[in-house]
Amino acid sequence: MQGVMAMKSPQPLRQGAGLLALSAVLWLAGCATCGLDPQVAQTTDSVRAQLGEPTEAWPHSDGSQRWTYWWGAYGRQTCMADFDAQGHMQKVENVLDEAHFLQVRPGMTQAQLRELLGPPSWIWHVQYHDQTVWSYRYVNPFCDVFHVGLTPAGIVEDSAHGLDPICDHEDRH
Repeated sequence: MQGVMAMKSPQPLRQGAGLLALSAVLWLAGCATCGLDPQVAQTTDSVRAQLGEPTEAWPHSDGSQRWTYWWGAYGRQTCMADFDAQGHMQKVENVLDEAHFLQVRPGMTQAQLRELLGPPSWIWHVQYHDQTVWSYRYVNPFCDVFHVGLTPAGIVEDSAHGLDPICDHEDRH
């Protein structure tokens, strides 16, 4: 029978690949929880003791609040910790990902955008369109950034992905 001959990987190589995949999953899980264990009862005091003062705090009318922690290489991680009115952590997550980018909608205010994604990596202006663009770096295999265009009144007009200028893009020449 002719055809494609299947090649078997040596056992150590397959095991090594499995360990690499497992370590990547665990690393990403650590990023998703921002160094906090969501299974442990956390309070505003314990989170402040572990991570320091938040980059921003968003108090809500019901007494709950959202804390922003912005860090990582080139600001590629923004962690949000949500607390109830008694100061008990309800949720913690890294918000710089596709699931959160899909929540950005035209008509959102600048404050709503900032509470959703945190501070941008950088801000720039598009003169011909009279638009301010907030650009968010995030962990991804393609060296992309997420851009959000805001009107002069601070309202989200559009969004798009683009290439991060810090990466070497040889195909752009």
